[in-house]
Amino acid sequence: MERAERGTVRRISEVPMNETQATVSRWMRHVKLRLGHLFVHQGFLLLLVGFLLGRALILSKLTPFALPFFVSVYMLRRDKAAFAFVSLLAGALTLSFDAALFVGLSMFAFLLIYGWVRKVISESLKIVPFVVFVLSLSAKWLISYYWLGERTAYDVAMAVVEAGLSLVLTLIFMQSIPLLAARKHRHTLRAEEIISLIILLASMLTGMIGWTLSGLALEHVASRYLVLVFAFVAGAATGSTVGVVTGLVLSLANVGNLSEMSLLAFAGLLGGLLKEGKKPGVALGLLIATLLLGLYGSGKAEIMPTLLESLIAAALFFATPRSLTEKMAKHIPGTAEYVNEQQQYVRKIRDMTAQRVYQFSNVFQALAESFSPEPLREAAEYEEREVDYFLSDITEKTCQTCFKKVQCWADNFPTTYTYMKQMMREADEQTIGQNQSLMREWERYCVKAGKVVDAIEKEMVTYQANRRLKRQIHESRKLVAEQLLGVSQVMDDFAKEMQKEQENHYLQEEQIYHALQEFGVEVGHVDIYSLEKGNIDIEMSIPYCEGRGECEKLIAPMLSDILGETIVVKREECAAYPNGYCRVAFGSTKAFVVETGVAFAAKGGGFISGDSYAMTELATGKYAVAISDGMGNGERAHYESRETLRLLQKILQTGMDESIAIKSINSILALRTTEDMYATLDLAIIDLQDATTKFLKIGSTPSFIKRGNNVMKVEASNLPMGIIKEVEFDVVTEQLKSGDLLIMMSDGVFEGPINVENHDLWMKRKIQELKTNDPQEVADVIMEEVIRQCGGEIEDDMTVVVAKVRHNTPKWATIPAYMYMKKAQ
Repeated sequence: MERAERGTVRRISEVPMNETQATVSRWMRHVKLRLGHLFVHQGFLLLLVGFLLGRALILSKLTPFALPFFVSVYMLRRDKAAFAFVSLLAGALTLSFDAALFVGLSMFAFLLIYGWVRKVISESLKIVPFVVFVLSLSAKWLISYYWLGERTAYDVAMAVVEAGLSLVLTLIFMQSIPLLAARKHRHTLRAEEIISLIILLASMLTGMIGWTLSGLALEHVASRYLVLVFAFVAGAATGSTVGVVTGLVLSLANVGNLSEMSLLAFAGLLGGLLKEGKKPGVALGLLIATLLLGLYGSGKAEIMPTLLESLIAAALFFATPRSLTEKMAKHIPGTAEYVNEQQQYVRKIRDMTAQRVYQFSNVFQALAESFSPEPLREAAEYEEREVDYFLSDITEKTCQTCFKKVQCWADNFPTTYTYMKQMMREADEQTIGQNQSLMREWERYCVKAGKVVDAIEKEMVTYQANRRLKRQIHESRKLVAEQLLGVSQVMDDFAKEMQKEQENHYLQEEQIYHALQEFGVEVGHVDIYSLEKGNIDIEMSIPYCEGRGECEKLIAPMLSDILGETIVVKREECAAYPNGYCRVAFGSTKAFVVETGVAFAAKGGGFISGDSYAMTELATGKYAVAISDGMGNGERAHYESRETLRLLQKILQTGMDESIAIKSINSILALRTTEDMYATLDLAIIDLQDATTKFLKIGSTPSFIKRGNNVMKVEASNLPMGIIKEVEFDVVTEQLKSGDLLIMMSDGVFEGPINVENHDLWMKRKIQELKTNDPQEVADVIMEEVIRQCGGEIEDDMTVVVAKVRHNTPKWATIPAYMYMKKAQ
């Protein structure tokens, strides 16, 4: 027996504590869910509220709460109107039979009259408060005049006051009753909804007047508990508001509670101010308010009951679950829980959007893979199969009725096939008539040699047309695949940018704020959105400076000194009035800037040039300079070159890789027309952070870099765009320095000078002899020298684009921040 008991004890002791705690937690969660379902979903909470409002009084005589509550429940939650009816009657019966008669009569009258009103008036909800006013006044007058025999002017005035209160309370309860119901979606409480809810709760507390426990008033305990909860959840402003409203309603019900309003308001204010101390801090605020006002108001004699009421309210407050207060805080604007809830919602929407973008990116990637051309091995097999089809067609037209068919294709198949294939290749290259040895051998071998050759030459035209069409389809597939892959990459990068968490920079904001204050610059506030190197984003509000330029002259240089990189004013919104604040945005500037100059001339001095040029800053922190030379001259060449640069600019602005952009444009130019219209492209992309430059030259002339007295040539041997289907090009990378001149030109400038044997040396010498570094002057001088060398004649379209790279030094960036120098010392 003892052994069995020891075994039982041992088994019980071996039960894991975590499992026990999990069981208790599940049981508590189940109880909370059941209670929530019972009170909120089933409507039993309305029974409690209705009972208290049914016995609530104002000035110990008026009962204006019952009818508005019933009407609000009937209009908004009609399925629970029976609960409200029964609870209100039960609460009124605890007061007197006369009060129960008034409540029952007014509710029955509303049910009868509202049915008629709804049939007559379409928007009956708007007329409901006035119906309540008339019913309350009529019911009170009937009971007072006929039942009680009270016919004085005071009784009539009190009936009018009670009817007016009923009208106002109907409007209030219409706002607050929905807050007691279960909501399927997130709902942020407006200020008027919060006040309406507080008035409803305070009205409920008036129904507790007269309930005591060991000499302690329960309405005092409940009202102080209510103030503690709201002060803890929403802070000092809401806590003091709850205290004032609750105390005011209680004092209307009982004049003896007038001093309670000061205590509740002061407790809500102190509790909200001590909110950082959590629940003990809020409770301490109530106790301090109780002691101060208790000693000041009633002295030592009555302070003990008041203090005990506050202690009981504090005990109930400490027993309140944290989950309840957090749930309340999520619905009140301005609280940390509300902000977190909003951030979680925004983060959820952002993640959903990013996920959708990822899905689209995967779709485009899958489409790119499906449009990708077949592997080379399969392409070779396909080509061989096409040859077999071609020869089969020729055989059917020439050899099918020949008497030597069996001898040629059965006995000597390899020889016949080799001859036919070789003749097909010669016909494809249009050299079949020149290969006399092949023709003599074929005539000795075949009895219908001439007929076979004629058939091959005739069918070769169709064969070549089909092959060109298939190649165009192949190029189209490759173009679509590359573009879809590029779009997929751009969308993938965009989704990653969306999912980057915005960092909090509270410490840096305080440091910048205090640093500017110490320097004597007044700042309203500082918001830091990004401190990433090269992508700094800061916004400030400063007082109206009357156009003195403090942001550009003082604040931007100081921020540059603080952050270790050049900061400039990106955007400035001046105040609308002299005493207001200006909104200023500061951001990183680029390490380098590009100055450009252009000179161009059309052939023969015309107005339309076949050359086009473009200079634009890309969103990726790069600068693009491009020249395109359309084939020939005139309007059509101008259209080709202009379209080439327009497509290039649009594609590069999306962030797509330069190589994919060039290949896409080449395929478009090759596929959109069957005419021999080609365009060259000379593209330089300058990284504005480190001045690294990529050169992509498609059929263009060399470019030149002038650094001091040295001149460097940049060239690449690539065919013009649109000539070949499979464009392959070399990308040349050069490191530019501050002060360098990048000179790009079309072939009309480079090859224009007559009587010049070596154009490279001549152009290098002219560039080296330049006496100016201004981009526009350099372009003009080079154009003038070329035209003079050509004898004043413009034999071809000419375009010169000059770009000068220099360090970006803002106008006011040299002002030192002396306070930081002193701090460092």
